[in-house]
Amino acid sequence: MKKIGIIGLGMLGSAVASHLVDSGFSVTAYNRTKEKTFQLREKVVIASSPKEVAYNSELVIIAVKDADAVKKISFERDGIVEGNHDKLIVADMSTIDPSESKNISKKFQEYNIDKLDIPVMGGPNVAITGNLVMMVSGNKKSFDECKNVFEKIANKVFFLGAVGVAHTIKLAMNLQITMLALALSEGIILVKKANIDPKIFLEILNSTYFKTGMSENKAYNMIDGKYDATFTLANLKKDISTMTEAAKSLGVELPMIKKAEEIYENAIKIGFGDMDYTSIIEYIKKINKMR
Repeated sequence: MKKIGIIGLGMLGSAVASHLVDSGFSVTAYNRTKEKTFQLREKVVIASSPKEVAYNSELVIIAVKDADAVKKISFERDGIVEGNHDKLIVADMSTIDPSESKNISKKFQEYNIDKLDIPVMGGPNVAITGNLVMMVSGNKKSFDECKNVFEKIANKVFFLGAVGVAHTIKLAMNLQITMLALALSEGIILVKKANIDPKIFLEILNSTYFKTGMSENKAYNMIDGKYDATFTLANLKKDISTMTEAAKSLGVELPMIKKAEEIYENAIKIGFGDMDYTSIIEYIKKINKMR
C-alpha cells in the first residue's frame, strides 16, 4: 500500500502527512481551510475535495475535529464515498464517541468500504518522526492490509478488535491527560503559595513511581509559563465532553471528569482555549489571584 490520503491538516494531520511523504509514500491531502494546505503544497498533492482524495488513494486517513466533521467529509456532497473504488479503506484518527464510530462504520459498509478506528497518543512533535502510539479496531483483514502504513506512523500499534474499542481506550487515555494536567497544576500552585520552589516538588515527584512523562517534561514549562501548543486546551475540552457523553451512554458515573469539564470550560471562557492544554495552570493561578 503506497497511495495514502489525508483529510484534515491540523497540527497532527500535517505532521503525519509530512512523515509519510518522507517515508516514501505518495500522499494526497485535503483540508476545508485552504490556508492550512500551504505549508505542505511542496510535499503532497492538494486535492479539491474528500472525493478526490478517496479516488486517488488506497487508504484515506481522517484527522478532523469531531464526529460531525467525520460524517460531513465522508457522506455529504463530494465526500469520501463519492470517490469510492475497489479495496478503498478508511481509517479515522479523530477522537470521537465510540457509539458514533460504530454508526459511521455501518454507513461506510453500505458502500462496501471498511473503516478502521486508529486514534493515537502523542502530538505533532512525535508524529513527525513516526513515534506515535496507535490503537486500532475494526476489520482484521483491513488492518493487515494497512499495517505497513500504520507501522510508519507509530512505533507501537495495538490491534484491539471490534469497531469502537480503540476510541473507548483513547477516551480513557485522554482522561489521564486531563487529570494529570490538573494534578500537576494544583501541586505546583500549592508549593508556590507556601514559598517553595516548585522545581524541588518536581524533582522529588520524579524520583518516585508517581512520575509521568508530563511531570518529567511539560511540568517544567508549566512552571516557566511556556505553553507552545501541541494539543490545545479547547481540543482537550472537546474530548472531555465526549468522555462524559460516552460515560452517560454506558451508564457509568465519572464524577471527577465531570468536574474537570467544568474547570476546562471556565478556562476557555477567559481565553486559554488556543493555548496548550497545560495552560490550565494559568486558570488555577487566576482563581487564586496569583501572577
